[in-house]
Amino acid sequence: MATGVPRKRTTAPLLPFRPGRGGARPGAGRKPNGAQAGIPHTTRTTLAPRFPVHVTVKLRQHLPRLRHPAAYAALRAAFAAGCRGPGGNAAGTAFRLCHFAILNDHLHLIVEAKDRQSLARGLQGLLIRIAKKLNRLWQRRGSVFADRYHDHILKTPRETRNALKYVLQNARHHAAKGRMVDARSPVDPFTSAPWFSGFRETIRWRNLEIVIRPVTDAKTWLLTIGWRRHGLLSVHESTCGTG
Repeated sequence: MATGVPRKRTTAPLLPFRPGRGGARPGAGRKPNGAQAGIPHTTRTTLAPRFPVHVTVKLRQHLPRLRHPAAYAALRAAFAAGCRGPGGNAAGTAFRLCHFAILNDHLHLIVEAKDRQSLARGLQGLLIRIAKKLNRLWQRRGSVFADRYHDHILKTPRETRNALKYVLQNARHHAAKGRMVDARSPVDPFTSAPWFSGFRETIRWRNLEIVIRPVTDAKTWLLTIGWRRHGLLSVHESTCGTG
């Protein structure tokens, strides 16, 4: 039976949470794929159609090496099928793969795209083709590439020439650092060098005419004419930088 006397409310004690938990702090959030941090998930810079792009794509850890004849054949087939973007139409295509270099655990690509969206879609389609062919070769399933790709927009003739030299001679750069890359040949056969017309030296490749071309012609001024203002490339030039 109610007595009409109000009950005394008790206040629950505060739980002893330690300070500094939760909220924005260094190291919080989703971690990138792989044991090491990948490319930061920040907004990428705007891309104009007159600028080529140097793209670097890394494989996931513990996968077979790419500089192997069977892996190279799979990659070359994927390049040939995807070098002109969706639909494979060379005329006015929004994405073009113009040059490449294959290293043991990563790829260097020089591409052209109409804009940032075309670059993303073109690379996505190309990397899906590559992953399917490599997984079929390696008899495995799952992702092949680690986290995001890295891209660097080329805006000047000298910068474009340096990128061409770096990509086509990248194996020599890695061999100099002792990274188990065979670079005894002055021209790396695991690159688009056989289809490159910008060397000072005359280079002949046996039976090249029967191989499906894995790259397409560049359309930008920088990648066709502009870079040549600083001289043709030599097979004896050394590379600089890291990658």
